[in-house]
Amino acid sequence: MKFNITGRNINVSDKTEEQIIKKLGKLGKFFKEDTVANVTLSRQKDTYTIEVTIPIKGSIIRAEEKSDDLYVSIDLVEEVLERQIRRHRTKLIDKTQNAESFSSLFYDDEESVDDEAEIRIEKIKKFDFKPMSPEEACLQMDLLGHNFFVFKDSETDETCVVYKRKNGTYGLIEPEG
Repeated sequence: MKFNITGRNINVSDKTEEQIIKKLGKLGKFFKEDTVANVTLSRQKDTYTIEVTIPIKGSIIRAEEKSDDLYVSIDLVEEVLERQIRRHRTKLIDKTQNAESFSSLFYDDEESVDDEAEIRIEKIKKFDFKPMSPEEACLQMDLLGHNFFVFKDSETDETCVVYKRKNGTYGLIEPEG
């Protein structure tokens, strides 16, 4: 497994880089050697954030953790990533498409998977898309008290999603093309 480590508002020391490689390197047993993990460290006041993104064919594995101690954040993000990988193993593996990203240990590991990991759709909603601007969609989302809102963009006529980010700002997902 290879690592791209970058820092925002923080200098990444050799010791920190070694710790990241040591901790996240444990996840290397699940991936092929040429799999790249993008690690971004940032610091705002007394809070350290580590964001790890591992692109694999057809999907992305991502985790972000914050704490007052950089090394605690590294430990937390490693635990979250391993839990995600183990929980979603059967969903991530499609041997005809995604097998090239994973090592044989990933899909041969006999460790039990939580029964809770099964995805159950409990409710289905159908509604008409009203064309609106992203700003109107954000307002509608806030009025409904939801974390995301699907809408049809009035300018592009494309289906888009607005969502509320952890820091209170909004994000917009648009289709490519």
